[in-house]
Amino acid sequence: MGDLEIRTVPESELDQMLDLAEVVFHFRTEDDQRDRNLWIPRRSERIGAYDGNTLVGQLGALPMRLAVPGAFPECSAITFVGVLPTHRRRGVLTAMIERMHADAVEARRPVAALWASQAGIYGRYGFGLADRSLTLEVDSSRPLALRVEPDPRPLRLIGRDEAAEVLGPIHARAIERRPGGLVRDAEWWEKAIVPKVDEHHQEYSVPRIAVMEGDPGGYAVYRTRGDDSGASGIVRLDELEADTPAVEAALWAYLAAIDLTDRIQAHSRPVDDLLPLLAADPDQVVIKGDWGALWLRLIDVPAALRLRSWAAEESLVIEVRDARLPANDGRWRLTTGATAECEATSDEPDLTFGVSELGSVYLGGTQVRRLVRAGLVTEHTPGAAHRFDAALEVPLAPHTNDDF
Repeated sequence: MGDLEIRTVPESELDQMLDLAEVVFHFRTEDDQRDRNLWIPRRSERIGAYDGNTLVGQLGALPMRLAVPGAFPECSAITFVGVLPTHRRRGVLTAMIERMHADAVEARRPVAALWASQAGIYGRYGFGLADRSLTLEVDSSRPLALRVEPDPRPLRLIGRDEAAEVLGPIHARAIERRPGGLVRDAEWWEKAIVPKVDEHHQEYSVPRIAVMEGDPGGYAVYRTRGDDSGASGIVRLDELEADTPAVEAALWAYLAAIDLTDRIQAHSRPVDDLLPLLAADPDQVVIKGDWGALWLRLIDVPAALRLRSWAAEESLVIEVRDARLPANDGRWRLTTGATAECEATSDEPDLTFGVSELGSVYLGGTQVRRLVRAGLVTEHTPGAAHRFDAALEVPLAPHTNDDF
C-alpha cells in the first residue's frame, strides 16, 4: 500500500466520508440532505485509509445484533465501504477488512454481515450469501381474492413517531421466528425504516403505517405514488410482518384496496412469502425478481456454531478453511442438541468447507448438499451433508429487510 495508513475516521471528518461515498456510488447530496445521510457513519466504528491527510478508502462497522436461529449475537454490520478510483488495486479494501476482522475479534462479535453492491468482491474475504429476497408485483386493478379468510379486526394508521413503540414488539416476534433481521432501536426505526423522505425514491409519499394491534398482530409500512391520470398509482410496500396468515391476508387485502392505485410493488419479500399461495388467482401476483441479499462472515466459527439452535441432534467433524482468520482454520467437532458444543479435533472430517460456504449455510437458507453437488463443499462421509442439512433446518427461510 505504500504510504497509505489505516486509522479511525474521527467524527469531525464525516463530511469526507459522504464526499467519498458520492464519488464511489455516483450520487449527489444536496446541502440540506447531508445531515440525514450521515447518521449511519456517525453510529459506526469508522475505518479509514489515508494517503497523507486525504481519505481515500473507508469502511463502517455498525455494532448490531443479528437474528440467527435461536439467538441474537453481536454482529458487525458493514456499511459505507468504498475506495477512490485513484487508489484501487493497491490493497486498500483488504487492509480495511483485516482491520474490521481484528476489531470484531477484539469486541467478541462472532459474525459480520453486509449488503454487497458488487457481489463478486466479498467471497474472497470470507463472506457467503446467506439469504435471498423476492421482488413481487400485485395487480390491484381488480379485487385481490384470497384463499384464507382475512382477520376481521380493524386496522389503524399510525404516525412515524409511533413506529418504534407500536411496531417494535411485532417485529421482535417476527425475527424470533425468522432469522436474518436486525434488532432495532428507536433511531433505527425512525431513520432506516420510516424516514420521512426516501432519498432514493423521492417521488413517493411519506411512509404510511397500517397496524393490526394485539397478539396476533401485524403491520405494513408503505408509500404511494400517483400518476397524471389520477387512477393508476403505485403502492410500494417497504415492510409487512404478521403473526398469522389471517393477519397477513388482511394487510394484503388492505393494500390492494387503496383507492386510485392499481399495483403493489414489494421489492424485498422472503423467498417463502405466503402471498403467491394465498392469492386465489396466482397470475395476480408475479415474481419479478429473485436476488441475493445478506452476506454473512463467521468471525469466530466455534462460537457462532455453539450459539445458534439446531433442529436435530448430530455429531459431525467440520473442516474449515479460512486463510484470513487462522483461528478458524482447522477441524471442529460439532455436537448439536439442546446445548451445542464445538471443539477443536484431529479426527478425520465428515465435511470440508471454505469459511464463505459455511457463512452461506449458517442461517439455514442454503442446503449443504447443493454446495456438495456444485463442488464447493467436500463430503468425506456419505450422508454427512444430508445430516448437517437436517440440523441446520429452520421453519422459515431467512430474510433480511434492514438496509445498511
